Amino acid sequence: MDTTLQDPLVGQLLDGRYRIDARIAVGGMATVYRAVDTRLDRVLALKVMHPSLAVDGFERFIREAKSVARLAHPNVVQVFDQGTDGSYVYLAMEYVAGCTLRDVLRERGALQPRAALDILEPVLAALGAAHRAGFVHRDMKPENVLIGDDGRVKVADFGLVRAVDTVTNTTGTVLGTVSYLAPEQIENGTADPRVDVYACGVMLYEMLTGDKPHDGDSPAVILYKHLHEDVPPPSAAVPGLAYELDEMVASATARTPEIRPHDAVALLAQVRDGRSRLSADQLDVVPPQALTAEHDNADDRTSVIPRALTTPRPLPVNEDDEAGEAVLHRTSRFQSPPPPPSRRRSGPRRGPMAIVVAVLLVLGLGAGVWYINSGQFTEVPPLLSKTQAQAEDRLRDAGLELGTVKHAYSDTVERGQVISSDPKAGTRIRGNDAVSITLSDGPETVRVPALEGRTLDKARAQLKQDGLEPGMVTREFSEDVPRGSVISARPADGTQVRAGTAVALVVSKGSPVDIPDITGDDLADARAELQDAGLKVKIATERVTSSEFDKGQVAKQSPNPGGQAAEGDTVTLTLSKGPEMVEVPDVVGDSVDDARQALEGAGFQVDEDRGLLGLFGDTVEDQSVKGGETAPKGSTITIRIR
Repeated sequence: MDTTLQDPLVGQLLDGRYRIDARIAVGGMATVYRAVDTRLDRVLALKVMHPSLAVDGFERFIREAKSVARLAHPNVVQVFDQGTDGSYVYLAMEYVAGCTLRDVLRERGALQPRAALDILEPVLAALGAAHRAGFVHRDMKPENVLIGDDGRVKVADFGLVRAVDTVTNTTGTVLGTVSYLAPEQIENGTADPRVDVYACGVMLYEMLTGDKPHDGDSPAVILYKHLHEDVPPPSAAVPGLAYELDEMVASATARTPEIRPHDAVALLAQVRDGRSRLSADQLDVVPPQALTAEHDNADDRTSVIPRALTTPRPLPVNEDDEAGEAVLHRTSRFQSPPPPPSRRRSGPRRGPMAIVVAVLLVLGLGAGVWYINSGQFTEVPPLLSKTQAQAEDRLRDAGLELGTVKHAYSDTVERGQVISSDPKAGTRIRGNDAVSITLSDGPETVRVPALEGRTLDKARAQLKQDGLEPGMVTREFSEDVPRGSVISARPADGTQVRAGTAVALVVSKGSPVDIPDITGDDLADARAELQDAGLKVKIATERVTSSEFDKGQVAKQSPNPGGQAAEGDTVTLTLSKGPEMVEVPDVVGDSVDDARQALEGAGFQVDEDRGLLGLFGDTVEDQSVKGGETAPKGSTITIRIR
């Protein structure tokens, strides 16, 4: 039975713009549809929150839209729009035609190392961009890795994203999926970039073996194993896997956060370095857990992911890439062109001297070729990601010397390792020549400046000047710090952080002011009272009818009385138009019951005046407001009975 036929949104036009064509996936929080933006005529994915969760989950949707908007990265699923339509809250997102990594694992089981790394590298590139922008994903799992039909890999669902250094109080509920949670998430709810690193290590293990590292009969058992058991090496499940793959998994899934790579960029550097040491045979190992033993590249999604479609590497950390490129520039063995076909020519014959010159030319050319390809020249060996001592040993073995040693900052190469060499690896140079190297000083670090007391604009400018990024801004009351100035920063001033780190700011709203209740006051009195309290006044353009307040009196105020506002905040006043005037029915001569029914039906209250003569009467003799005249709706009309 096609469940999409029962979906009320399929076939509908959401928010007057997005035509929903089909349902793609259903989750615990939202449903994803394939839709068409009728305004721009493009296919996109529409993520619609379940209406029952719209109140509690709206903040998460807004957070996802804002965080992804800051990540203009080719391996992140982009968010185009966010909005609401009645009870539906939605995100309009990039549509990726293909499947998820979970689909691939379900179909293929364990993957070859080459395919696993081809998927992992762009995932780490996307997370690295998020980490450097100050965000943590917190919910990395195969379901959130999309693989397009063209081989592109993208990370989706940044709904649980949080700023770096944010502590999440779980209060009994752990966010994320239990199989990919880092121990510190389980214990105290903290989430920094290393929780994403841990999740990627678990995903790499699952891609290499076809199974999760920890299993159990209940989520509690799995959580316990994450806390107390190391992730086993994948080679224990797949004999023949290279030691470098075990190293990658062990480093990323260390139970102690301090031992893991500090973010996805650092893990990406480790993965590329480890990959550079793997041979083609080691990369193409077919694990016995693979559901398809023989892989046809035409059908195997993970086999055809083109490396060119993954993100460009920020720095060349893979030695083989530089060496391979250098092959194109190596000196080739000269080959003399074949002599042209002999033709009898008229004219003088070449003499013996011409023959001697030709022979000497050929001999000289051969000698030159021999000289270039002899021991007088040697290739510069690959030195990237090596320590200075290791680089010096490699150069010595190649008959070369170590030249100038320079230093530079690097986000991807560990401190003390080689970033580049001059000449590059593979270049042929004369024996005993010197090769200069540049060593990494690690990521550039800067000190968070003292920002307390500065205005928000000046604080942001100072952060950018110091190589940092202004982060999330929250506002709090303060009796000591002027309105609009910084109370504190996180990380705190003086903290040594990486360049480009986002710094969250707490800005003063000024001293708190109690909001007085001025409903029922005349406008002049209300304005004076609010201004005396240090608040500004704004008058709403529309007025409301009110039977409680006379025309011109304050009928409503926003914010409501009894709360607090900052000095200088604005209170909006809505004035009364007075009560609604309604025409009074003429009930003279009617029975008491008919008169009461007519007056109450018109919105009036009724009072009976019977006097002494009307105690037993049933006919209305007179009414306090004559029929045809108007009176305030809800007011009382008195009828005299005879």
